[in-house]
Amino acid sequence: MAGVNTQTFTDVNFDEEVLKSETPVLVDFGAEWCAPCKALGPVIDELGDEYAGKIKVGKVDTDANREVSARYQVSALPTVLLFKDGEIKEKFVGLRGKQDFQTILNTLCTG
Repeated sequence: MAGVNTQTFTDVNFDEEVLKSETPVLVDFGAEWCAPCKALGPVIDELGDEYAGKIKVGKVDTDANREVSARYQVSALPTVLLFKDGEIKEKFVGLRGKQDFQTILNTLCTG
């Protein structure tokens, strides 16, 4: 279940919501059955709340959205991609701590 500031991205809305976004977008690719994804979920939701208005944060269910997952060659879960101006700026594979994301996001917000 996504947080209040965490969006759901799909094969249908990905281009509009992520690639055409005027703000950077943090995208969490995961699956319901993936234990590390479930552990990362609350961290992603917290980041959505903390960076609301500065960075768009959302999740992609890779089982339900195979097209966008294949397009970005998501082969390990969780994978988190940071997009800016429609391009991947950072890629995180595997379970990561909140600080790892904050370091990059803070740089992006101030730089």
